[in-house]
Amino acid sequence: MLLTSIIIYLVITLLIGFWASRKVNNTKDFVVAGRQLPTYMAAAALFATWFGSETIMGASSEFVEHGLIGVIEDPFGAALCLILVGAFYARPLYRMNILTFNDFFKLRFSRAAEVISAVFMVPSYFGWIAAQLVALAIVFQTISGLPLTYGILICAGVVVLYTYIGGMWAVSVTDLIQTVLIIVGLVVLAVTMVSRVGGLNEVIAQAPDDFFRFLPKGNALDITHYVAAWITIGLGSIPQQDVFQRVMASKSADVAVRASYLSGIMYLTIGFIPLLIGLCGSMLYPVLTEGDTQMVIPRLVLQHGSLALQILLFGALVSAILSTTSGAMLAPATVIGENLIRPLLKNPSDQTILRIMRGSVVLVAICSAWMATVQSNIYELVGQSSALSLVSLFVPLTGGLYWKKSSNWGCLSAIILGMVTWIIFEFIIKIEVPSLILGGLASAFGLILGSWLYPDNSYAQFGAHKMD
Repeated sequence: MLLTSIIIYLVITLLIGFWASRKVNNTKDFVVAGRQLPTYMAAAALFATWFGSETIMGASSEFVEHGLIGVIEDPFGAALCLILVGAFYARPLYRMNILTFNDFFKLRFSRAAEVISAVFMVPSYFGWIAAQLVALAIVFQTISGLPLTYGILICAGVVVLYTYIGGMWAVSVTDLIQTVLIIVGLVVLAVTMVSRVGGLNEVIAQAPDDFFRFLPKGNALDITHYVAAWITIGLGSIPQQDVFQRVMASKSADVAVRASYLSGIMYLTIGFIPLLIGLCGSMLYPVLTEGDTQMVIPRLVLQHGSLALQILLFGALVSAILSTTSGAMLAPATVIGENLIRPLLKNPSDQTILRIMRGSVVLVAICSAWMATVQSNIYELVGQSSALSLVSLFVPLTGGLYWKKSSNWGCLSAIILGMVTWIIFEFIIKIEVPSLILGGLASAFGLILGSWLYPDNSYAQFGAHKMD
């Protein structure tokens, strides 16, 4: 019955995608839903950007193992990102009327900056999407015993199908429905688990000493890792196309700002619910923490929940993961079509670019599915994907918006130097300082040095597109 319910849910999701496809007439409809989303839909879409496997399964696992200090990256860092987007990025970028972040790099700096930023951005999504595919496959493996690899392929196929046909319209409509299911399912399960423990005060009382410590210990290395946890998603996901597309899909700049703030608040509050569920589960049934702790919540519900609770929770879990995966697949596919292929074609029609973007969705899914088969730790996959954009794109994006002296050579130096530094200290020279901090500092140094050595008038040429 549980498996049947999940299959029915997936079929309904596909039907929504087919319905949404009627609204897709051009690339603007496909990429940013025609820029017609009201506040509640835009906020739900932004909330659903990351509220998937990484929060429900990955973060709850980290919380059970390491306490509050272990989940600074998510949900705290994710909520910080959405709030910062609303405060500093949503309004100026929305008013530029562009389709991708990389369009900004072209208008502000150069065609070379557009291409290089796109080349660096696209691979950053593979780990993120792979994490969601692994989580969906784990859900089906838990329910039916389906091998992980088959689950990954099936889940990739479902998400590709409704994203391919419906684009951002399908993503936005399903995000709204799935957000409601997520909240209802998690709240019901949390209330049930807390009551079984004996109330919230009892949950706190049974937690290990120092479990709810929020600040790092005094030594410099702990502080450095603490800062890295905040900025991995908090800053690293700001220059991400999936966030950008949801912001741009709003029907006005004011709606984009409000939706960003609202989604940040939602993430910070609702994001704690799966952490609480995981903690209660570890207290009630310690055996659940043996082996893969990412499985605590699925095992908890499957072994100790009623059928109604199982359907509600697994429906919410599948909803959260589908929401994240669909938007994440659409984002790099858009960049491939708009920023890497369009400039190579001679006067391509809008329908040609639309077909290329749809084909790119399939290509992204194939690459991500392969990555999912070779790495199955959800939290690590997500962290790696956010680090890529942090060390390469965050500094030139922010500098391009708010520092008039940022030059084209400064931008290119920031992207390349940040990425090279991160690769060296992430994979070649292992040191205790987080590589993403070193990469971020190198990126900032590259922007300043390149802009000082090779100044230009790129900001003046930015002209009508810049915000005063």
